[in-house]
Amino acid sequence: MAVTLAEALWFPVSLFLGMLFFFAPALHAPQPHHVRVAVAGPVAARQVGSALSGRLPGGFDVTAVADGRAARRSVLDRDTVAGFRQSGRHAVLYVAKANGASLEQTLTTVFTQVAAGNHRQLTVTDVAPTEPEDELGTTLLYFALAWSIPAYVLATTLLRAVTFRRRGKLLTIAGVAAGCSAVGFYVGLWLGYLPDRPAAMAVSFLLTTAVATAASGLAPFTRQFFPAVAMGLFIVMSIPTSGGAVAAPMLPMFFQHVRTVMPLANGLDALRGVLYFDGAGVLEPVLVLCAWFAGGIALLGLDFWLHGRKGGALAVQPGEAGDGDENENEDEDENEAGAGAGSDDGESGPVAEPPVEDPALETPRPTALPVHAHRFGEQVPVLTGRVQDGEGRPVRGAAVTVIDARGRQLVRSVTDGTGEYAAAGLPAGHLSIVVSAPGLHPMVHQALLQTGLTARADFALRHRPQGRHARQLP
Repeated sequence: MAVTLAEALWFPVSLFLGMLFFFAPALHAPQPHHVRVAVAGPVAARQVGSALSGRLPGGFDVTAVADGRAARRSVLDRDTVAGFRQSGRHAVLYVAKANGASLEQTLTTVFTQVAAGNHRQLTVTDVAPTEPEDELGTTLLYFALAWSIPAYVLATTLLRAVTFRRRGKLLTIAGVAAGCSAVGFYVGLWLGYLPDRPAAMAVSFLLTTAVATAASGLAPFTRQFFPAVAMGLFIVMSIPTSGGAVAAPMLPMFFQHVRTVMPLANGLDALRGVLYFDGAGVLEPVLVLCAWFAGGIALLGLDFWLHGRKGGALAVQPGEAGDGDENENEDEDENEAGAGAGSDDGESGPVAEPPVEDPALETPRPTALPVHAHRFGEQVPVLTGRVQDGEGRPVRGAAVTVIDARGRQLVRSVTDGTGEYAAAGLPAGHLSIVVSAPGLHPMVHQALLQTGLTARADFALRHRPQGRHARQLP
């Protein structure tokens, strides 16, 4: 009971703790942390730096530039988030609402106080304004979320597409990413949220493919912990550090360091650069997204290689399939069993681990399970059993087919080397279990599955006569 409760609670508890320790500390009290500012003139830079340190220690990093034009240029080049110059009784602050309205307001408040302390009147100039319909400068975050979170969900749903090869899954990811990128961009353009910069579609395409490919590569290695790992990376850690809800320079330094490797944050930075800064500062975040994509491809390749080695080790040795008479009787066995098996089941291999699914999306599905000791977080079998012959020896490779009361085949499995089989995701009620094996008479058992309990159906199959040819001898 304790293990079952722990397996039911580990995912929501981990999600709760992740949100508690990422969302709240990152967003509860935003204030400047090493905000980069360019000030025209070395003397003015020392004065402004001293004034800022007195008000917010560690809040600003001041750099001296030649003049006001250089200060303005530094903001457009994304070397700084603010530029400042003063002359006589006037001062000018250069900001970019594209970096976030909250940051713009904070900078305006702080530098108004600095200018007033020197008896100067401040003028604020927005060098990279957002679209009129994006008054707070946060709409781009929601588009970036639309291009990243569904990408993680896409990777999750593709895990269920067991008939898809890796190439098919990658092509599906690319096709969905291309469609979402185009639709998202033109919807944003139509609504007046985004400026007309079609190059943004390339960034959104890269963001979607990077997240989906990385998630697909992580799944085989994290297995039952994949949902927690993926949601932790692409939601819990990504959203508060993205710099969308709260501008990156307003985050505590720990979260500023985390955001440098997060796909959502880098996708958002690249989109801002393309849409509002004429491509400035785009290269680094694009390289990070490419690294996520390459990492996903590398993990998929490693999984393919490991499966190849495992498949070679588990290959059926010559002669294990049985003698000629057993092969002759195989079609007869399947017809009598009525299991509806295909011709590709003649040499059944071991049951593979079922695809990992996100608990947020998972619905009970009939699934054949490999037989081993239960591991934390894995599916719990609802039907188990053992198949042996008349002498009590385990029958390896016997076909086990589960049929519901309406005659529909729910799942098909094979026994392992000990004659054991297991299945999960079966509905409660009366089920028929049909077992057949070459050279043995098939059998059918009825089982009643009850919610919360594991049913067991064991079989002892009798040997057939030596075959049709033996019966025809005079």
